[in-house]
Amino acid sequence: MITFHPYIKSNRDDFYNLNISWLKELFLLEPYDEFVLSNPRSAILDKGGYVFMGKLKGKIVATFALTPSNDGIYELNKMAVHESFRGKGFGNKIMEFLIQFGIEKNINVIELYSNKKLENAIHLYLKYGFVEVDITEDNPYQRADIKMSLTLNIL
Repeated sequence: MITFHPYIKSNRDDFYNLNISWLKELFLLEPYDEFVLSNPRSAILDKGGYVFMGKLKGKIVATFALTPSNDGIYELNKMAVHESFRGKGFGNKIMEFLIQFGIEKNINVIELYSNKKLENAIHLYLKYGFVEVDITEDNPYQRADIKMSLTLNIL
């Protein structure tokens, strides 16, 4: 069974490598990705965000981050599952954990940016109640062609 743990400094390489793997496989790696993945403390944690590592039998197999963007709004980003563990339901476990975590932390809204080519990811987000919203000019990703939002707690 996968368990989720807050990021610690020794997870730095796992956080980086899990994300770099799929970004290089499917898209051009963007400078913003490189910055966030190389600096999770300053890019996410020091801003009041969260990074979690998914562990299975002592091995880190997944990760995701919640980065604050506005008051009570967090961006779900840097979500990745190790390629040998994809298709085994870990995306569902991540979503269940992060939604419960968001409710407990009084996060009002979770937003994310994605690409419509990631059909499995989009299906997962829709399954858990995310809806498509307009992409705003503050979109940090060139590859993003869809923005989605999930309201957890009414503002």
